[in-house]
Amino acid sequence: MNLSQITETLETFAPLQYQEHYDNAGLIIGNKNSEIKNILICLDVTEEVLDEAITKGCNLIIAHHPIIFFPLKKINGNNFVERIVIKSIQNNISIYAAHTNLDNVKNGVNAKICEKLGLKNCKIISPKKNLLRKIISFCPTEYAVSVRQALFAAGAGHIGEYDECSFNSAGTGTFRASENTNPFVGEQGKQHQEQELKIETIYPTHLENKILKALFSSHPYEEVAYDIIPLENKNPLVGSGMVGELEVEKNEKEFLNFLKEKMKTSCIKHTKLFNKPIKKVAVCGGAGSFLLKDAILNGADIFISSDFTYHQFFDAENKIIIADIGHYESEQFTSEIFFNLLKENFPDLNICVTEKNTNPVNCFLI
Repeated sequence: MNLSQITETLETFAPLQYQEHYDNAGLIIGNKNSEIKNILICLDVTEEVLDEAITKGCNLIIAHHPIIFFPLKKINGNNFVERIVIKSIQNNISIYAAHTNLDNVKNGVNAKICEKLGLKNCKIISPKKNLLRKIISFCPTEYAVSVRQALFAAGAGHIGEYDECSFNSAGTGTFRASENTNPFVGEQGKQHQEQELKIETIYPTHLENKILKALFSSHPYEEVAYDIIPLENKNPLVGSGMVGELEVEKNEKEFLNFLKEKMKTSCIKHTKLFNKPIKKVAVCGGAGSFLLKDAILNGADIFISSDFTYHQFFDAENKIIIADIGHYESEQFTSEIFFNLLKENFPDLNICVTEKNTNPVNCFLI
């Protein structure tokens, strides 16, 4: 299997354009044209994980966290990152990471947490904006259906849980073809009037090339008139965190025990309890303190995330319970997303999940 086929599948599910500005998701080490024999999935690429890949004959590691996060000025083996880079290249092992782009898609890291907790009616807490554009084009009325369908097939027309969305208005188009043209309708040198439909639909910015290709290939005109308009609308399918509801509310201690079991953690740091039932639950895999106010605004009873500092626990201000379950614990099921996605698309490919626990944080229990 060619590596580019695998990365295309991963990036269709979690487009690189959805990663945060500080991130380094994508193909980090390797040639996109290399042939992949076996894949190892992990949360973190450690030296132990790399040795495991070598032992199992895996020449591709797919991780959640990028092994190279900050710029490397030297690569001489003085730290674990440099040693992994050197050893992976020596052993012809490619490394790919899907990080905040996987956090930000609707079926990504946070949706997996919601699934484990059995939450219903889930939605993204903080949808992102400036990820959508509107395309407007004009075509003869009898060709509008085929042009629309081509745009929809390329990924245009999605608004929340609705698809094939467009607006169409009738009008009269005018043009005059020069002597260097081969007009689909009309004649050279004469103004022509044509009954046309104006088609408007939206699309995510990362699909722009695909959308334009679909427009040009389906449109009958030699010269296709179109406009592209940037939109500030928030995309409800892309963004940070998720909030959902328990099917049956639980008391606080019951829920914390339930959370401990489902997220396989031995320790939960939390703010004081209110002796109120838990029904609405907000989650964010990884470091999610930046979403605390959004969780409160969404009416959540509890916010499950990690990496809260001492002073950030005060920010709950008795409006919500903060439950810090640990960074690794909140993202541990990311491997399931990778595994299921790849098995669905490449059923004959040998894919395994690391047997190493890469959590660098340990809890001493008496």
